[in-house]
Amino acid sequence: MPARAFRLLRRPWTAIAAVVTLAVSLLISLPASGFGASTSGCRVDYTANEWSGGYTAQVRVTNLGAALTGWRLTWTYAGDQRITSAWNATSVQSGHSVTAANAAYNGGVPGGGAVDFGVQGTMGAGGPQPADFALNGVACGDGTSPTTAPTTPPDSPPTTPPTTPPDSPPTTPPDSPPAGCDGATVCSGFEDQTGPAPSGDWQFTAPDCQGSGTAAIDTAVAHSGTKSVRVDGRAGYCNHAFVASTADLSSVGPVLYIRMWVRHTTALPAAHVAFVSMSDASQGGRALRIGGQNGALQWNRETDDATLPAQSPAGVSLSTPLPTGTWQCLRFAIDTTAPKLDTWLDDDQVAGLHADGVPTQDIDQQWLARTAPPRPTALRLGWESYGTGDDTLWFDDVAAGSSPIGWRQPPRW
Repeated sequence: MPARAFRLLRRPWTAIAAVVTLAVSLLISLPASGFGASTSGCRVDYTANEWSGGYTAQVRVTNLGAALTGWRLTWTYAGDQRITSAWNATSVQSGHSVTAANAAYNGGVPGGGAVDFGVQGTMGAGGPQPADFALNGVACGDGTSPTTAPTTPPDSPPTTPPTTPPDSPPTTPPDSPPAGCDGATVCSGFEDQTGPAPSGDWQFTAPDCQGSGTAAIDTAVAHSGTKSVRVDGRAGYCNHAFVASTADLSSVGPVLYIRMWVRHTTALPAAHVAFVSMSDASQGGRALRIGGQNGALQWNRETDDATLPAQSPAGVSLSTPLPTGTWQCLRFAIDTTAPKLDTWLDDDQVAGLHADGVPTQDIDQQWLARTAPPRPTALRLGWESYGTGDDTLWFDDVAAGSSPIGWRQPPRW
């Protein structure tokens, strides 16, 4: 059995360096490379990113055996790690035992192919990296079945698993609304775009300042159909490149629901970036933004630079990274009558990106300091950077309206 390696990627916390220094004795240190286990059947690379109180882990499963039409990976945490959400997989945890199963679109893994997913969770003292991975009941590492058969999760794949290749969703996304998006004000898969540059209902814009970023209609990458919007975002202070909908959202409500599919190539950086920007009448036209900071998704308000969640270890641990290299469905609900927001990544509500009007220390008290409810008037998709952070992004199947669009569950205010 080949030697196992470990890798730990730590987030920079420049804004709270003094706190980290005082708390360094509480942090759990691990060797510095990702765990890998291999047999004739599978290999698992588990790469952890830990901070005090929480962690994320990127997991790559390489299939070294026959082609799979559905997969289930199990492992055991020796410490107190507790999974709270996952992307590109469904996951359940019972005690220390974890089961992750394929999503509807990535069950098919050819021989020699790989599939990637991730988990996020909480932890206190933490513990060693897991070392007992098993794929479909067969252990990675020695080719034997685990002593205790894994428990099938309640949301495990259907009896006949999908045969869709990894990261290739069905031609019609499973949660797409009917044609016309049920009366949505914005409803676009960009199939009506006729040239290489955005036109018609979508126009290139740089709201505050323009740098070297570009936007185009891409016919090589799409979530559905044959076209998407591609934005090549560039680093550097105030480098804006957006494609803006010409639709007026100022009367949509009282709750504005937005759904989009987004794919990007570079992990969200420590510095502030944004990829969705909405002109907000309650801020005199300044932007209500969705982007990232400290490696995780965040909301940002331009007038006072308030963020949701707060950029503290507790706050950021309740958000989640935006996975790279795969299409992700983002959904937002914005109450225009009260300072309330709700955010979903695929089918998971993101706890740190939820505001219900009741302040929570280290999470949303900064956001709720301004009581005027947001009133978005326009939607822009693209990239803005205030330092480091190149990224290439694609947007597709975008919809906005006054009723939920492709939501499987309503907001939880």
